[in-house]
Amino acid sequence: MADYHFVYKDVEGASTQWDDIQRKLGNLPPKPPAFKPDPFEPAPDPDSAPKDKSWIDEKTEEELEDLEDDLDDDRFLEEYRKKRLAEMREAVKISKYGSVIPISGSDFVREVSQAPQDVWVVVILYKEGFPECGLLLRCLEELAVKYPATKFVKIISTDCIPNYPDRNLPTLLVYNNGAVKANYVGLHSFGRRCTPEGVALVLCQSDPVLNDGQSGSDPSRKAVLEDVQRRFIEKVVTEHENHDDNGSSSD
Repeated sequence: MADYHFVYKDVEGASTQWDDIQRKLGNLPPKPPAFKPDPFEPAPDPDSAPKDKSWIDEKTEEELEDLEDDLDDDRFLEEYRKKRLAEMREAVKISKYGSVIPISGSDFVREVSQAPQDVWVVVILYKEGFPECGLLLRCLEELAVKYPATKFVKIISTDCIPNYPDRNLPTLLVYNNGAVKANYVGLHSFGRRCTPEGVALVLCQSDPVLNDGQSGSDPSRKAVLEDVQRRFIEKVVTEHENHDDNGSSSD
């Protein structure tokens, strides 16, 4: 027996003459547009991309190292690759510091004497419960943030030097290339008022101890001292302006 309930379906997107008449009469909605796929575009080939400074900037340190033998024919890109690698390694070195690192006696040789040759290390010998030590530590903590390329460490005095006299606390030792470059015994070494700026000025009188990581890997003593003095003057001016503002508001 024939199935009279069967409905004939044309190819998707096709239209019969009857449908066209009904659409003209408004009995059917407009015919949807036929499906048209997007034009084919092959995926970009990374090797065919133009090689310039921006191409180098997008590379990681590992990728730049792998490119060492691939840029021999392009002297400019090879020099720029080396420059970017140096910048990345300097940034990694700087990120290691930025705070006053606690060490023990067994850590001293590794953390201080064997520090990289281009890194200045400031060591504070201290003990808990000594107000003078706490004051100098707070100054060093602020300097460690401002000068993250300089390594600051703290160690209990008698862990570093057995029987070290408490009357000498706090004591600062400055190391570079495995040797002691300066030492400061007692809080009076940093003037009547121990401030971060005053400590910075004392540390940089003879050597470029403080390095903010923005002045190159080996800044000169003069450049470092000028930077410290500039920061000191800026703070004095700011404090003076704040004092004037507070005085005006109270009138």
